Amino acid sequence: MNVAELERYLHEHIPLSRAMGVAVAAATLDEVVLTAPFAPNINHRETVFGGSASALCILSAWALVHLRLRAAGVAARLVIQRNVMDYQRPIQGEFSARATIPDAAAWSRFERAFERKGRGRIDVAATLASGDEIAGRLAGTFVALR
Repeated sequence: MNVAELERYLHEHIPLSRAMGVAVAAATLDEVVLTAPFAPNINHRETVFGGSASALCILSAWALVHLRLRAAGVAARLVIQRNVMDYQRPIQGEFSARATIPDAAAWSRFERAFERKGRGRIDVAATLASGDEIAGRLAGTFVALR
């Protein structure tokens, strides 16, 4: 799945991504980078709404696991189980989220659990940024269900 296909998929299947103006900047099996413009995500303080920032991080993390599952030929329902979002600074412009899987060995464990039990859990990290500055971090756990 290339960048354009992933963006189209997100907009069609997760309508919030279209409303937020989400664009896919990069999509590989190692990382997914999503961007969003300021205007549709502004709050009453003229900064990015925290829910939009969190949603972009969750979307990037979800998309990374989605891409990996598709590449492995695995059909699964993918949901978020839990997440922690730390906001480090307000954002007053375009923003991005970069998702990675911090533990390289975790994917193999995830696949084995899915094969054995019909469900697997994986931890994904996302970094929220505005320009070159880190604005927050997300740690999330996603579950794939057969």
